[in-house]
Amino acid sequence: MNENKLKHLEFIQNIIARMSTNSFMVKGWSVTLVAAIFALAASEANQSFAVVVFLPIIAFWVLDSFFLFQERGFRALYRKVADKPEDQINFEMDPSTLDKTDLKAEKAGWWKVCCSPSLWLFHGALLIVTLLVMYVIPKSS
Repeated sequence: MNENKLKHLEFIQNIIARMSTNSFMVKGWSVTLVAAIFALAASEANQSFAVVVFLPIIAFWVLDSFFLFQERGFRALYRKVADKPEDQINFEMDPSTLDKTDLKAEKAGWWKVCCSPSLWLFHGALLIVTLLVMYVIPKSS
């Protein structure tokens, strides 16, 4: 394999890894911030203060969706570059230039990414825990 092609694939792989790391960091910050807001709400003994926790959950869900959307685009770009003949390597790094057929395997729509099972399970669980903490647990005490 041509050195240019290998280098181009390496560049794309580094971006994919960075998007994955960003997504992991967003999830960590989301849990940390939700826990901190709950701790603050508990120390103030003000249950309505916990309503604020919905804002970071939704914001981090959108941000996590953005990173996953970008990662999927770069994975499609990686496959396209891997299939290219070596004399056509131009170091293109913009996944938005791909055809719909190139992105079809990645279910490229942002809304589909936002509603993907991996994001629903994580951020949806945070929403459910928030609702439990706000409404179910105080009534049982």
